[in-house]
Amino acid sequence: MEHLPVEVVGNILSSLGAARDVVKASATCSKWREAYRKHLHTLSFNSSDCPVYRHLPSSHPEILITKTIFQTRGLEVLYILIDAVEFSAATVTCWLMYTREKLRRLSYNVRTTPSVNILEIFGGHKLESLVMAHNSISGVYKRFPCLKSLSLSYVNISPSDLSLLLIACRKIETLELVGLEMATSDEELTVELISPTLKSLYVEAISLDNLILEADSIEHLNMKLCAIEDFEIVGKGTLKQFKADDVTLFHLDTVATAENLENVDIRRFSLSWPKFYNMISRSSKLRRLRLWDMVVFKEEEIVDMDTIAVSFPLLTHFSLCYDLRVGAVHHVLQGGSSPLENLTVLELGWSTIIDDFFSCWVERMVSRCPNLKKLVIRGFIPEVKNPKKCQMLSNFTSSIVELMKKYIDLEVQFYYE
Repeated sequence: MEHLPVEVVGNILSSLGAARDVVKASATCSKWREAYRKHLHTLSFNSSDCPVYRHLPSSHPEILITKTIFQTRGLEVLYILIDAVEFSAATVTCWLMYTREKLRRLSYNVRTTPSVNILEIFGGHKLESLVMAHNSISGVYKRFPCLKSLSLSYVNISPSDLSLLLIACRKIETLELVGLEMATSDEELTVELISPTLKSLYVEAISLDNLILEADSIEHLNMKLCAIEDFEIVGKGTLKQFKADDVTLFHLDTVATAENLENVDIRRFSLSWPKFYNMISRSSKLRRLRLWDMVVFKEEEIVDMDTIAVSFPLLTHFSLCYDLRVGAVHHVLQGGSSPLENLTVLELGWSTIIDDFFSCWVERMVSRCPNLKKLVIRGFIPEVKNPKKCQMLSNFTSSIVELMKKYIDLEVQFYYE
């Protein structure tokens, strides 16, 4: 160890992560102390790593963190995730001002009174990644010439400031918005996200009247637990992946951005199949399609398998789970006969107990996939005290065994809840 270059020792200390481990290791010898001072580039203060932060008076953690940071000279990555203690705004500002010249990545979740203006401190500097939680943003007056990744969780910010912040990030590629508090005096809550460089957008736990996404380079769009009245996507057809989990949309306008979609993953989605199909109908490059927990009230809302086969000839992975609220079973079992030539993985589910209708449906779906290699079945285990439902499961198992005898090269997997 004594022959290691001091720069290598600095990399070793940086890989430890937790600040207390770095401080302990740096006490090994004078060389390690020098590496800590001059070549340490990553430091993490996290209340989950060191619970002592929660039990000491606020002044003690402030002193410990201040001494630890101020002994370094070249920090590039800094994690300060201690929301269980309230710190002095002046002290936290000193930490950030001391490190801002060389800092590339910052993860920040600190409670202060008053709130520290992160954007004012790092505007115009070399910060490339910012993860911020449980704080507020008010006023965006500086640009962020190097920022590529931005994550805001449970941050209080106005719609106008959010729009200005995205515009201020000239090289932004990844944006995450989770549980934002966006108070506004307007009757309608409208957010405009405009960026020519944005490639990935993740939105979670947000309710809006209008969301306008204008991004010419967008490739990945992921939404979860959202309710949006009107969602408009404007782009140049670069979108490759669209995921939505428990999302309510009353109107979705893609303006020709879905032509190059390759992966669509939908779960508990409010849009009916005909409306959603209008969005992805021109996605001839689609390879993965997942439509899960689809609530069906009318026959016209059921996925037309002939349409799937014709519209998406390159499809290799297909997942479908129904929740039939009225008796539309007959239409599901008919569903046309066009083959899915390139399909290799098929995943099927039924939101209620697996019954004879489901068995027939599985067999029909498998028969139209000549190159199928893997079949995944997902369903519910019936109550032990209900002999009728247990008999249904037994009958289904027997039918699948017969199916496996017929397709001996087919791999079959079961997942029951």
